[in-house]
Amino acid sequence: MGQVDQLEAAGPPKTEPTPTLPPEEGLAGWLCVFGAFLGFLATFGFLNAIGVFQTTYEQTTLKDYSASEIAWIFALQLALMWAPGPFFGRLVDTYGPQLVMYPSSLLCVFALCMTSLSTKYYQIFLAQGLAYGIGAGGVFTTGMVCTGQWFVKRRGLGIGVAAAGSSLGGVIFPLFFNKVMEQVGFYGTVRYTALFIGIVLAMSCLLVKSRLPRKQWNRDLKWVDVSLLRDKQFALYSFGSFFGMWGLWAPFDFLPSMAQSAGFSPSLALYLISIINAASIPGRILPSYLGDRLGHYNVMTIVMVITSLAIISLWVPFNYHYSHAGLVTFSAVYGFSSGAFVSLLMPCAAKAGSLDTLGQRFGTFQSLISISCLTGLPIMGAILARQNNSDFLGLQLFGGCSILLGAGLTGVSTLILGQRNMNRKV
Repeated sequence: MGQVDQLEAAGPPKTEPTPTLPPEEGLAGWLCVFGAFLGFLATFGFLNAIGVFQTTYEQTTLKDYSASEIAWIFALQLALMWAPGPFFGRLVDTYGPQLVMYPSSLLCVFALCMTSLSTKYYQIFLAQGLAYGIGAGGVFTTGMVCTGQWFVKRRGLGIGVAAAGSSLGGVIFPLFFNKVMEQVGFYGTVRYTALFIGIVLAMSCLLVKSRLPRKQWNRDLKWVDVSLLRDKQFALYSFGSFFGMWGLWAPFDFLPSMAQSAGFSPSLALYLISIINAASIPGRILPSYLGDRLGHYNVMTIVMVITSLAIISLWVPFNYHYSHAGLVTFSAVYGFSSGAFVSLLMPCAAKAGSLDTLGQRFGTFQSLISISCLTGLPIMGAILARQNNSDFLGLQLFGGCSILLGAGLTGVSTLILGQRNMNRKV
């Protein structure tokens, strides 16, 4: 029998069945969201309490260092939440979330244990800044990627609910530190925090699952593609977000120190961070929900304007008129608007181009955001030092004006995208 006869006898060639994807959302999707929620609580939520550490280090272990030098520790943490995102994201796509989640979670716990043994600046910088920043970045990226796989049509809502975990963490950790520190001291509190974070991250590792099939590692794929910034709309949005993040962390880091210098009790000063984060819980969810219906860019522009005006109109006047009620009001308003801003960052970046450039676009965008996070806090700390560590007006204006400039750039990018799509809902 010839080769042709053999082929005819064998029948038509068999094709590999196309894998069937699980449906969007559903029980598996919401379990993944809850797992990401817990991961964000233990990582980004811990970073939301940086004001507690800034104030504590200024008064105790690192009292011989300037506010700017101490702020570099937290700036590195924040930058590492974004900078390795493209690498971690590709690992998740290729090998699944467990390869990133498990070692990253262990690194977070190990870093805090080492922080509890650190007494010198370089030790704290390496443990809390570098090691914890890398681990937190791995958990954060994995949660963001997997949530985005399960939620497509309502991605803003899914990511917003998951991101609310970081706000809840920002409420819990200042209260936790204030109560436990009175009994076991600062370093004992850090050890208890490591235990708590380890338990939460263990639960997160069990719940975060991927939806899409594995991809092959593409060696030719660019991590960062600067040429994408030739697109005016994407460039304007990216630099608008850069300036927004440049000033965003000012209240998170310096508000407790300012409140204490104005005569607030240490407990109330630390509770202001909890108020900011408590208000940001609805800020993470509601605007993201509205963004799915009214357009993410439209909502993003509005919340950036509100965030900048909150600093300029509610925080700056505190320099001239001390008011407990005024500072609490500022904390609530700023928490809501800043939470909305952070939760809308990635959904807006996803809409700035086609799917075939999504990975490179995220990598480019996250690189800019990491530079913004790395430099913003030290610059504001240096401004505070130039004003004798007692006048906070300079860093307040820097933060408010930076966010306002970012809002303007984002607003222009919104108009361009609306004209391009011939749709005001962008």
